[in-house]
Amino acid sequence: MAAICLDCADRSASETARACPACRSPRLRRHAELESLSIAHIDCDAFYATIEKRDNPDLADKPLIIGGGRRGVVSTACYIARTYGVKSAMPMFKALKACPDAVVLKPDMQKYVDVGRAVKRMMLETTPLVQPLSLDEAFLDLTGTERLHRQPPAATLVKLSKKIERELGITVSIGLAANKFLAKFASERDKPRGFFVVGASDARQVLAPCPPTVIFGVGKQFGATLAADGIVTLQQVQEMDERDMLRRYGDMGVHIWRLSQGLDSRRVDPEVDGRGMSAETTFNEDIADIQELDRILWSMCERVSARAKAAEQGGSTIVLKLRTSDFKILTRRTTLYGPTQLAEAIYQAAHRLLTATADGKARYRLIGVGIANLADAERCDLFDLFKADEKKSADAERAIDKVRSKFGKDAIVKGRAL
Repeated sequence: MAAICLDCADRSASETARACPACRSPRLRRHAELESLSIAHIDCDAFYATIEKRDNPDLADKPLIIGGGRRGVVSTACYIARTYGVKSAMPMFKALKACPDAVVLKPDMQKYVDVGRAVKRMMLETTPLVQPLSLDEAFLDLTGTERLHRQPPAATLVKLSKKIERELGITVSIGLAANKFLAKFASERDKPRGFFVVGASDARQVLAPCPPTVIFGVGKQFGATLAADGIVTLQQVQEMDERDMLRRYGDMGVHIWRLSQGLDSRRVDPEVDGRGMSAETTFNEDIADIQELDRILWSMCERVSARAKAAEQGGSTIVLKLRTSDFKILTRRTTLYGPTQLAEAIYQAAHRLLTATADGKARYRLIGVGIANLADAERCDLFDLFKADEKKSADAERAIDKVRSKFGKDAIVKGRAL
């Protein structure tokens, strides 16, 4: 069985060796498909907190929380703080009750963005097929890079992780697998500084004991629905008939069934760039009036927000798309302080982009809005609770969501949509 050292990338260890013959490190990874797999997911470990510890060595052995004031929420916690039960999105007073000795720092987003861009540059030096998911994670396809790097993708990835650690002072965890779903699943199995491998041959076995919520798109609510139906592990899904899953849960049932088998045909696409949630509409007649464009923009923002909430995700980059009357496509984007799934937050950013782009004279035949740099819902809208206006707006929107879920989407309509 092939082996690789996670510290020096040496691949000469025997099947019984307990340490690397080249550097004596005990960090060996073995897998039957190690030499042939080429799809990877790289995730920076406790990204914000790791950067702050890098910049202040006095914090190295201390529990660290990145987030708002005492009445704010946790954005990121270092692994020491996590041992006390501190988690992302936890109210700060609960986090400090669990870990009273924690050091709390406000986020420095520009610094994190700069480091994230540096990581992406190193990824692109490894392969042109890089698909970012957020500031601190991305898919990579290293198929065909063996001739360029003169080594299999596994060795290239180990060297990349060491370069990131050496030059940027942060660590990453890597999942190497047969497809994107398995790669992301693998990267979360061995943190921090992890390197986990899942091949086509062992995918079903590795996935079997996991809950359905490890599958993207299956949030807590749908997971509870499955549990109520007696489905609590992916092994149960694996043993079901695909047609039965379709009958019971529609397209999502087929989605769950296929991924439970370790099947995922999606390719690593650099053009996606973390997108995946957007809405657009083409007009019957070209429109120049900014107020009319703005009204339609709001409805697009509500559609994107609804999708984000349903998928339990959000985005930190807001993208505006316009197509002119002569079919030219204009794309504008802005990055927020943190990821959001709220229609109002998406709209406010998109509205600023629209008013900076449209002058009331140029005519447009299409408008669209989307969110990029996706993140899980628990990392979204972590505003400081001292910002009363933001919290009031968010609470109002979620109250509207509850009414609409019971009486339909037209039960409450905002004035700007009329």
